[in-house]
Amino acid sequence: MRAAVCPAHGPPDVVRIEEMPAPTLADGEALVRVDVAAVNFPDVLLIAGTYQIRVPPPFVPGSEYAGVVVETRGDTGSLAVGDRVTGTGMVGAFAELVAAPATGLVRTPDGVDAARAAAGGVGHRTAHHALRSVARIAPGDDLVVLGAGGGVGLAAVQLGVIMGATVTAVASSAEKLAVSTSYGASHAIDHRNGDLRQALRDVLPHGCAAVLDPVGGTLSEPALRSLRRGGRFVTMGYASGDIPRIPLNLVLVKGIAILGFQFQDVDPDEFTRNERELHELLATGRVMPHVGATYPLDEASAALRHVAAGRAIGKVLIDVRG
Repeated sequence: MRAAVCPAHGPPDVVRIEEMPAPTLADGEALVRVDVAAVNFPDVLLIAGTYQIRVPPPFVPGSEYAGVVVETRGDTGSLAVGDRVTGTGMVGAFAELVAAPATGLVRTPDGVDAARAAAGGVGHRTAHHALRSVARIAPGDDLVVLGAGGGVGLAAVQLGVIMGATVTAVASSAEKLAVSTSYGASHAIDHRNGDLRQALRDVLPHGCAAVLDPVGGTLSEPALRSLRRGGRFVTMGYASGDIPRIPLNLVLVKGIAILGFQFQDVDPDEFTRNERELHELLATGRVMPHVGATYPLDEASAALRHVAAGRAIGKVLIDVRG
């Protein structure tokens, strides 16, 4: 099979296309022919060797994909050859074939094509769980989303609107903000155009109920200051490359909560409910993942550069089928 391979840690340009043996299945696993894979910012960090989990090279990057089951081994429950599925994992998606535990694969709903299935994976699941079980967004809440043009941020805009929040999108370009408003954001702020704290105060004079922050860096503190008393600040990642240092007196004075998000911290019953809700939203078309760019497998390194440079709007996909 053909696959994108990271032979050594470094920038996206180290990734190259190679021929390699197909994965060997263990009991309970399925072999999936990958149709479309999605690129996420953690893929860039894994290739660079700077992610919190270090994967020794060589390895095939890529954490989410959509495709068709072509082989199974042992007990795979009701999963069968020919089933259309989506899957996630730390690595392995940027290849023609992926082996995965059958329990970790989800059937793609009828009427949802492979591109939409792959694009609606990690980013939308992250945003949905963070909004539903961490920020606990309720109808009428004012929600600020940083990095609103990226995969997680744009998903948070869409889902926040569906949950009844009034969303303020913060991003780095007019183009990203235009896409955010097309998905329902009520306010749009280009943080490069001046004082973010003042801009937030202008559109939210009484403050906001919650902030979702997948960016970090210099945007975090002014966004946190925009919270009203009792507000919730959810830190989800540091796409800026800079982990912010927040003055704790702000937490004390404003009576706010700073919350971290990890999937494993979500209550199991809530996790099941959230997954069911998101599946239904995607299956019915109420949520339509935005695909900003698609690359062939041969240009996997270019797709990774696109994400690393902060140019991605919504999701960047790799069409493995060609």
